[in-house]
Amino acid sequence: MGTQPLVWRAPINGYAVPAGPVDREIIINKSRFISWLRPVADRDAAMAVVEEARQLYPDATHHCYAYLLGNPSSAQAAMNDDGEPSGTAGKPIFNVIQHKGLSDVLVVVIRYFGGVKLGAGGLVRAYAAAAEAVLAEVERVEHVPLLHARLSMDFSLEQRLRHWVDQHQGQVLNVEYGQQVAMQLSAPLEHLADLEALCAAEQIAMSAD
Repeated sequence: MGTQPLVWRAPINGYAVPAGPVDREIIINKSRFISWLRPVADRDAAMAVVEEARQLYPDATHHCYAYLLGNPSSAQAAMNDDGEPSGTAGKPIFNVIQHKGLSDVLVVVIRYFGGVKLGAGGLVRAYAAAAEAVLAEVERVEHVPLLHARLSMDFSLEQRLRHWVDQHQGQVLNVEYGQQVAMQLSAPLEHLADLEALCAAEQIAMSAD
């Protein structure tokens, strides 16, 4: 039994993501700005947080946000001014996110109008400051791209594969026993070539999971 050719996505370099949520509040010219930073994996997760902010602060004047998802070199991004003059809220929030080199992140800024108009330039500076308040405090961790593979092998090779997983910061996700051992595993994508070499040497069938 030989190794089956795989079609893998091109290796993706790791990138910085937030380790956890951060909340901050600042007052600028009597307007109250409540900033939320949240780690998010996709658009649905981001929009769920925005909806949560709207539910928690239903009487706020604006709920503005920006997010960046995926590898920064080809990331998915969105921003929303939520009724503020165009380009004065979502864009400055996004610019701070981009400047910090962070991804898989959402920043929501909830504003309570304090009675003093800030003007376009003042709004840009205020929303940037509100974003900076959370982004300056967030702990950063590296997102490590993973490979997911399904392997089929003789029983005598199971322990060897488990040892490989342990030695390469991987994880055995599932094992099924039949005529052979069917194993699903994940590991850092940088170790793909090592896994392919092992499977070729031991005649272990491998396919993308």
